[in-house]
Amino acid sequence: MLIDWQGIISYMIQRILRGLEITAILFILILNTGYSAPSPADKIEKVRAYTRNAEFNFIAWMSNAALIKLRSDSVGAPYILDREKQKQIVTEYLRVTQSILEKEYALEQIYADATVTDKESASKAVRADLAKLQTRQNKIAPFAESILQEQVTTILAENGLTSAGQPLPNVWYHSTPLPMALIISPRDHIEQSANISLETDVTVDAQAALESRVDQGLNVSSLVVPIGGVGVYPTMVMRSTDLNWVLTVIAHEWAHNYLTWHPLGFSYMNTPQLRTMNETTAAIVGNEVGALVIERFYPELKPAAFSPTTLISLPLNQPADYAHETFDFRAAMHETRVHADELLAQGKIDEAEKYMEARRAIFLKNGYLLRKINQAYFAFYGAYADTPGGAAGQDPVGPAVRALREQSASLADFISAISWMTSFEELQQAVRQ
Repeated sequence: MLIDWQGIISYMIQRILRGLEITAILFILILNTGYSAPSPADKIEKVRAYTRNAEFNFIAWMSNAALIKLRSDSVGAPYILDREKQKQIVTEYLRVTQSILEKEYALEQIYADATVTDKESASKAVRADLAKLQTRQNKIAPFAESILQEQVTTILAENGLTSAGQPLPNVWYHSTPLPMALIISPRDHIEQSANISLETDVTVDAQAALESRVDQGLNVSSLVVPIGGVGVYPTMVMRSTDLNWVLTVIAHEWAHNYLTWHPLGFSYMNTPQLRTMNETTAAIVGNEVGALVIERFYPELKPAAFSPTTLISLPLNQPADYAHETFDFRAAMHETRVHADELLAQGKIDEAEKYMEARRAIFLKNGYLLRKINQAYFAFYGAYADTPGGAAGQDPVGPAVRALREQSASLADFISAISWMTSFEELQQAVRQ
């Protein structure tokens, strides 16, 4: 077996840089989290009055994930294993992940079955199998994640998205069950006014009960949604056996971390337009980089009719858009958003909400199990506008971001240009030039 000594030396330099990088990131996190108690009138605090006991602890998660990553980095797996061995490790990792997800589902079925009285005994074998699988996963996951990180880094470097050959920040992710997100929108128009991360195990009944309390108490539209990744550091990526999707998410969340060090990312929460610019940019980067990693390292997994726009964007889109040949999900959702916006603009809030619920029934008949379609639904999903149509409706921000990408000579030129913008007006001016 050949050892990549140049790669090992590069890896040692990366560790030094990463130590400095982590120190800087933790400093910023302290600044952002160490604030005084906000006023009870603050909109976010009004929502948090309903969610404090169920909120996700990001600081604890990041601390644990960072330790896991540092231990795995000390091995330097991408540099001591040849490409075939790396592929075997990633394949085994995906296989074990699939088995874990199957066992977890079997466990959920047992505990949801009212006819099973002794659930402890009935689930004993499943829990034993699950424990063995999780032990195996804990051993192999750090190696697989290190390999995927390095493969994404390779593509970023080849596309000019690095400094001295290294991306800033480094690609660092950990796969894990993800928190849910409680999204809040005003009822009279569609705009994300709050996004609160909840624990990973909030049941559907608990989600519905929380939404009801928030809606009635604050006169807002709310929805608890699943997410596919979070741009903390290390980034969070949902467990999945779809390597195309996983690589897209890894690159998507890295793009968010990259943008955080630039005006666009720093201004993420300033306006709905800037949020859409951030999310659409990250989706474009994730789709393109993820596709290139597949093409380079896993060509056998390349979709038969491949196009970057067919990849799933964050957050999780509704399942299997391509499976319903007689029903165009994106077109139907676009139509729903446009008409809902029109009704809200006319002040017809109740009529708009009845309309969205009626449209949900149409999606259900066509196999899309949407629990709610409301203002909060569109406030969340509408920000991911890397593909025409869908929940974004007629929002001009997404098309402008896509136009900038189309007129940019490269992905690096695109992200370099948009990362320094602080308003939608700047983007419009750049596209008009």
